[in-house]
Amino acid sequence: MNESPTLTSPKASTKASTRASTRASSSRDVIEGIRRLRPLFLPAWDVASVAFGILGASILLDPPWRTLARVAVLLLVVQLAAGFGLGTYGGRWPVSSFADAIRVGAAYLVGGLVAVAVMSPGRGVVGEATAAVAGLLGAVVAVSGRAAWRVVYERRLRPPTNAVRTLVVGGETSGPQIVRALLLDPRSAYLPVALLDDDPLHSRRYVMGVPVAGNSLKLLDAAAYHRATAVLIAAPHLAGADLAQIAKSARTAGLEVLILPSLVQAYEDSVDTTAIRPLTERDLLQRREILPDWGAVTAYVTGKRVLVTGAGGSIGSEICRQLAKASPATLIKVDRDESALHATHLSITGNGLLDDPGLVVADIRDRDRMLTVFREFTPEIVFHAAALKHLSLLEMHPTEAVKTNVEGTQSVLDAAVAVGVDCFVNISTDKAADPTSVLGYTKRIAERITANYARKHNGRFISVRFGNVLASRGSVIHTFRAQIARGGPIFVTHKEVTRFFMTVEEAVLLVVQAGGIGRSGEALILDMGEPVSIDEVARRMAQQVDPPVAIEYTGLREGEKLHEQLFGAGEQDHRPVHPLISHVNVPPMQMSSLRLLRSGTDEEVREALHRVSIQHLRSADEDTLDSGLMTRGAVLGSIGRQLQE
Repeated sequence: MNESPTLTSPKASTKASTRASTRASSSRDVIEGIRRLRPLFLPAWDVASVAFGILGASILLDPPWRTLARVAVLLLVVQLAAGFGLGTYGGRWPVSSFADAIRVGAAYLVGGLVAVAVMSPGRGVVGEATAAVAGLLGAVVAVSGRAAWRVVYERRLRPPTNAVRTLVVGGETSGPQIVRALLLDPRSAYLPVALLDDDPLHSRRYVMGVPVAGNSLKLLDAAAYHRATAVLIAAPHLAGADLAQIAKSARTAGLEVLILPSLVQAYEDSVDTTAIRPLTERDLLQRREILPDWGAVTAYVTGKRVLVTGAGGSIGSEICRQLAKASPATLIKVDRDESALHATHLSITGNGLLDDPGLVVADIRDRDRMLTVFREFTPEIVFHAAALKHLSLLEMHPTEAVKTNVEGTQSVLDAAVAVGVDCFVNISTDKAADPTSVLGYTKRIAERITANYARKHNGRFISVRFGNVLASRGSVIHTFRAQIARGGPIFVTHKEVTRFFMTVEEAVLLVVQAGGIGRSGEALILDMGEPVSIDEVARRMAQQVDPPVAIEYTGLREGEKLHEQLFGAGEQDHRPVHPLISHVNVPPMQMSSLRLLRSGTDEEVREALHRVSIQHLRSADEDTLDSGLMTRGAVLGSIGRQLQE
């Protein structure tokens, strides 16, 4: 799948990057040189600090030289012992931190107290005063020297002055954190010039010399005053509406809008500034991202023969890209669209050569071709992503939906059983939960067919159910973007319609993990968070262009729900393995019922789909069907009677 087009484009210059790289190299050389001298540098500085303290005490108090000598020896012994004992002379970088200052100050305090205690007997006030003054002055010099070095060190690490001048919008922790990270990265293309924080208590503060210039409402004024050309949003808990408003204001001012993903911000000990990227529609939807457990994936994929159907589609191509990272023995990519296969192969290998034997042009509707492909490659793991998915088109052409989503799935399952696959993962949709459309009916039947094979055959046969994939071909985001490019209007079916959304990375994460944690016959369902208002999505996207485009409401289409659900009637939210993945059992399909879908008018096929997708035929009825004694009308009547019961 292609990455989502962004709302803004990067503006950092090549010249800035080159200069930053040169400065980074120079800074590293200097720092490395000092690092090698650290075992001598800091102890020598502390000896000099003690000497300065003794000199100051001598000038201020004029004590006897014997008293000065005793105090000097005591301070040196305590300070050097504390420095080596507490680790202030160790570590990789000779840079002062607040913790260093505390340790150094504590060492001098202890040294001063010891000196005072030792000097008190027989030497009176002069000895005590000498110890106190020398210890205090020595501590000031020791800490000040370290602080001065830190300032020099940090200034050498700053981005070049011709980097993109950037406003940072962030909260109490995230904003200062990203400011520090940017200022300490000489390779950064962004130079923070001001921080915006909505907490009034943080106004008029500074973070490493960068001022807090007010709240986010001051964005335009702050950008003009500080000559900023970009705004970086580093507020992980910012509401979607507020995020959209900031983006709109920034666009009005001609600012580049950047964001630091909340996934990166979760690691508060360090911030990867290379993760900064332009704002996308995905950010406006605020879908949470989930960290992959690649250990669980590689445990069953690495070294195995893996086959993916629908490898040229949005989901199938991403499955291929992610599986390629897990080093399978062979990755077989199957699709009937040769151009889509070429695009997938190019995204993985970086070359356009189509000489990989794992690239297979084949149609899942062709049962004999599927058997030939499976027997040639003998896959151990199968991800079945090939499907027809456009709801309205399938309502008009239900027989085509049956041929691909039902009969195509069955042909792939038969081929998989013929070669004894270990794991079969069927890609489903939230529309399979209590279906009301041809798409939902066919995908629910595919889930139940998969469950039937799980009951009768060795290996694990699993379905994975999820909602809309952001920015995939034909998705609502893709459609809205195309309508905006044409100047509008944006067409929304209903003001109250909602949908679940997930990124393609999340979808693939669930799919590949299902092979490792799913039990045969189950459907695995991702916790997708709260459903998103499509009307709100349309409004946020409409506001990102000037002038905003209009929105028109068309009414729900045939088979379309106002609100989707993830769980069907009787399904329970059970999460035995992963906290964000639910497991539900799927009732197996009575396979003989599928003959009802192979003929008839479109209306008859729709009716049969509805009944077959939810039926639970008795074994006697199946035996009768297998013997061919029941007519189509009798079968539908039998199903109807059982539903009434």
